Amino acid sequence: MDTAVEHDTAGHAPHAEHSDLFYIKIAIFLAVVTGAEVVLSYSHIGALFLPILLVLMAVKFTTVVLYFMHLKFDSKIFSFLFWSGLFLALGVYIAFLATLKFFVK
Repeated sequence: MDTAVEHDTAGHAPHAEHSDLFYIKIAIFLAVVTGAEVVLSYSHIGALFLPILLVLMAVKFTTVVLYFMHLKFDSKIFSFLFWSGLFLALGVYIAFLATLKFFVK
């Protein structure tokens, strides 16, 4: 008696098979970006500090979610929810800083 269960894969994006080397490259990329953030925190670049830091944060966040959490291979609705949440969080953070007169010297 065959007990194998067939799963319906209709509507699911195919998962790409990635080797360990692929994930090591992603981890090295994330380490380099983190290093750039640390260097940035010790530099005195004035008004460019926050925008550059926010861009680096978004790059790291997106990379982790797309590859380590496999969002890149999931349904498009999950991508929409991710991007909506990212932009909402960024907007709330910027609005909060604006209420504290962070951008005004």
